[in-house]
Amino acid sequence: MSLSVVVLISGSGSNLQALIDQSLEGKLDIKINAVISNNANAFGLERASKAGIPAISINHKDFASREEFDAQLQLEIDTHQADLVILAGFMRILTEGFTRHYDGKMLNIHPSLLPKYKGLNTHQRAIDAGDKEHGVSVHFVTAELDAGAIVLQAATEIEANDNAETLAKKVHALEHKIYPLAVKWFSEKRLAYKSGKVMLDSELLPDTGIRYQHDIH
Repeated sequence: MSLSVVVLISGSGSNLQALIDQSLEGKLDIKINAVISNNANAFGLERASKAGIPAISINHKDFASREEFDAQLQLEIDTHQADLVILAGFMRILTEGFTRHYDGKMLNIHPSLLPKYKGLNTHQRAIDAGDKEHGVSVHFVTAELDAGAIVLQAATEIEANDNAETLAKKVHALEHKIYPLAVKWFSEKRLAYKSGKVMLDSELLPDTGIRYQHDIH
């Protein structure tokens, strides 16, 4: 039986499209039951509709507090009976109660090699720091921003002529490879999350997760 998934977005939804494509190609055994955005104009909602997936908008500005918005979001997610919640460019800081409700069942992708560069503007920060490499991390979500246990990372070299825009393009390409892979592991029950630690095939992963190589599947 396919893994029931709800995807949360705020923008273009390119990682959502990667998940949709791999699902349609039979590479990923998931059923995306809904795509939810806090931004009614998010292009990702159009991607969802085109794929025949319910596209739902819940504007956070309609709620008096972060807690009230998260409560409504949780209600909507649970209506769709999600086994896994996937944050794909969802630009909201989530409350502790919300993250606790989905403990071990919510993944995020962040454009840096965590624990470096939590938060925003990660590409420019990596360049400004003189880093030799930059990348992306898939991690379980906790109440602390970008601090949950890491599943998988992928890296790219920072070249002398790179700027934030060119680096972002290279990182996006990596995102579309590793996010579906992490979701695949979860759907196959190879991935386990216990007491803040991640296990793959019953083996405890290091704090920075697995480093992606092309032969990993």
